[in-house]
Amino acid sequence: MFSHIMLGATDIEASKKFYDEVLGVLGYGPGVLNESPTGKKRYFYMAPTGIFSISEPIDEKPATGGNGSTIGFSVTDAAQGDAWHAAGVANGGTACEDAPGIREGDNGKMYLAYPVSYTHLRAHETS
Repeated sequence: MFSHIMLGATDIEASKKFYDEVLGVLGYGPGVLNESPTGKKRYFYMAPTGIFSISEPIDEKPATGGNGSTIGFSVTDAAQGDAWHAAGVANGGTACEDAPGIREGDNGKMYLAYPVSYTHLRAHETS
């Protein structure tokens, strides 16, 4: 569905710690450091289906959250989703919306959990 997603991070090392933990629960390794030609740090999380990355903003301005934005990460089951959510909250994220669990809507039943990341972007996972 996508080739990559890159989020701005004002505190790149704190953001890396958050994403290393929550993506580690999903089976991904730590972010791989890459420095841009201008010296800005970026971390890449590689997967067979795409790349997730965080970057210091190249325009020297603070990164801002995407109000209303959501990135969905797939999980294998509710237990992995619960662990993913717990890792997010334990590493600087905050829970939002309802507790993790099955929700039913127009698209059927879906497991959802919404921690707001360290970078203040709302993420959810589905199974």
